[in-house]
Amino acid sequence: MVHEMKIPSPGESIMEVEISQWLVSDGDIVSKDQTIAELDSDKATLDLPAETSGKISLKAEEGDTMSVGEVICLIDTSFASEINLDKEESTSNVVKEETIKSNPEEVTATPLAKNIAKQAGVNLNKISSKGEKITKEDVLKAVPAMGSVNDDNRSETREKLSLLRRKVSERLVAVKNETAMLTTFNEADLSHIFDLRKKYKDLFSTKHGVSLGFMSFFTKAVTRALQLYPDVNSMIDGEHKVSYNYTDISIAVSGPKGLMTPVLRNAQNLSFASIEQEIKRLADLVRDKSITVDDLTGGTFTISNGGVFGSMLSTPIINPPQSGILGMHNIINRPVAIGEKIEIRPMMYLALSYDHRIIDGNQSVGFLIAVKEGVEDPINVLMDGNIEKSLAI
Repeated sequence: MVHEMKIPSPGESIMEVEISQWLVSDGDIVSKDQTIAELDSDKATLDLPAETSGKISLKAEEGDTMSVGEVICLIDTSFASEINLDKEESTSNVVKEETIKSNPEEVTATPLAKNIAKQAGVNLNKISSKGEKITKEDVLKAVPAMGSVNDDNRSETREKLSLLRRKVSERLVAVKNETAMLTTFNEADLSHIFDLRKKYKDLFSTKHGVSLGFMSFFTKAVTRALQLYPDVNSMIDGEHKVSYNYTDISIAVSGPKGLMTPVLRNAQNLSFASIEQEIKRLADLVRDKSITVDDLTGGTFTISNGGVFGSMLSTPIINPPQSGILGMHNIINRPVAIGEKIEIRPMMYLALSYDHRIIDGNQSVGFLIAVKEGVEDPINVLMDGNIEKSLAI
């Protein structure tokens, strides 16, 4: 019996996927639930497990874009019994294949082609030909053009962008073209956060199993600021402004497939510990390539921490259809004026990019000042003066 495997639906509104990588070859014997391919959607990378055991016949190639419901492969279940083949035979085949590969045919070329290649300093082993021998025309095509360097150590690669990367590119260009994006800046003194982390980090880690990081303080500060300035927590839908009485915070996380933004649901209700635990869980899913579309869907505002890569200052791009994004940056000890004195303080530049169509300048500036207030005085502004209760230690 031949079983047809079709492209599954990754989630609502996703109608096509791209075959990122086949993990099996045509004709392989596969077992049920074995991961046979990785599929890229415009939101996440998904594993494709075999629906049954048997001999697989691939019906698409890596890089192909397919619609949900299309047949991606066939599995002949009559070969299911061959899954437990003798391992020695399999090993023997591998050795035989490696032996064959280790003896490639010698490169052959016409005398004229050899002469031209020698004069031009072109390596015949790096020239491909459609015929049995390398011809003059093949060599001429490989001769470096004017302005290039004849060096065998120089090379270039060409790789097709994944569907996820192409969709992200389209969205980022659309943001620049379709929104009135502006960025406003401020700076924050993180001395009090440093003091809190130094004093309570061990107790916090022992009690909750995660580190007391900067993200929980900034998430708390952002959710408070969004409640004070609700326009920043709004979106444009046609001729309407949609505002939310909750804050679903997208957190930018770098993973194997690029930057992703999993969402902290109802972040305004989360404790410091819950924020740190949820961020760790989502970041692990991104890095393990097991993040789901549901984890990435939604979000009313984004926080991006370019500081972990050493960024001093940037203008982050809005994550559509949201209207604002906060950019965090690296922390640098700088001299600042404290009253009549100059002191060295751990300072961070903050950037808020926002859609000026829906957010006025006073709203954007006020929002950023509210974030600054929260991270500069976390005990009074974010913890209501009760550190132990807020950190649950």
